[in-house]
Amino acid sequence: MNHEQAKLKIEKKLKETVDANSKLLNAYLLIHSDKLKIHWNMAHGQTDEFLAKPEQPYHTASIGKTFTAMIIAMLAEEGKLSFREPISKYLPEDILLDLHNYKGKDYSTEILIEHLIANTSGLPDYYEDKPKQGKAFLEILLEDPSRNWTPQETIQWSKQHLSPRFSPGKGCHYTNTGFNLLGLIIEEITSKRYHVVLHEYIFQPLGMNHSYLSQYSEPAIKSSDPVANIYLMEKQIKVEDHLSFTSIYAAGQTVSTSEDLLLFMKALAENKLIPDESLLTMQQWRKLWIGVDYGSGLMRVRMMPFTQKYNVWGHLGSIGSFMLYNPAMDVYIIGNFNNAAYLAKSIRYVFSILRTLSKCEKE
Repeated sequence: MNHEQAKLKIEKKLKETVDANSKLLNAYLLIHSDKLKIHWNMAHGQTDEFLAKPEQPYHTASIGKTFTAMIIAMLAEEGKLSFREPISKYLPEDILLDLHNYKGKDYSTEILIEHLIANTSGLPDYYEDKPKQGKAFLEILLEDPSRNWTPQETIQWSKQHLSPRFSPGKGCHYTNTGFNLLGLIIEEITSKRYHVVLHEYIFQPLGMNHSYLSQYSEPAIKSSDPVANIYLMEKQIKVEDHLSFTSIYAAGQTVSTSEDLLLFMKALAENKLIPDESLLTMQQWRKLWIGVDYGSGLMRVRMMPFTQKYNVWGHLGSIGSFMLYNPAMDVYIIGNFNNAAYLAKSIRYVFSILRTLSKCEKE
């Protein structure tokens, strides 16, 4: 199979996937490899009456956690913090109060920055964990789209409605709460709002001109295309009209484009953001889900047992977004299905792309 045949096959599958599911509004896919000399950026579907375009902005969801993690790592490189420091050094008493009570012991002052960034703090996840009583947080933010949530309010909601899973460092539980705490730590250290630091440390230096923190900032260059709609809780959602999504903050409220995410992922993989030694430290993996490991603001997906050829690392998002790099073939695969039912399906989709590209590699 030559490159052109592989591209046509992948494009055909993308279109068929969207067309076969009425709840799949749109999909975006960028495949880049310097080694294979390919750069394919494609899209299919629509947002309202607008046809999807490869350069269209979309919500990245939890891919934004990698931006937060990299800012923390860059601050560490500058000597402004240490991963081993307790978060109590940077957070006020009202946030720390009853933050982590587990089996009758208060661990709030024992949580380290590295626990938050690696999802090993034991803190619950305000966004996805279900409370013992009452509505889940996602239901609340969709029912009241006009409400502006501060990150402090999401942490207080977590304390009131959820319980920690384990003592710090004794497990791995994915938690948006922890990344909102990291956003507040970034603000305390820099004396700037999180979104300002996001632009200064990541977007501006890398030329990510179409990226911004939704509800908080604006892109350097505003796109003429609308931000892609997502499908969530059996509804078509225009996230930009939901002020309540301010609640996601440093845990994944970024809007970007596939090309911008490629700029970031290449800079990260090529050690232009942090040194190789620091990146390797952030790639100390521990099991998160079946086939998915977590490092420090980074995910590794093990596509097949007994071989590393198809392994990728980067980050996934709950709406089927993905920003991944396959070192074995030097391939970047970036995109979004904008549907909350497509997290696992997006992994299988990326695997199918890698298998197609592997056939090109042999020729």
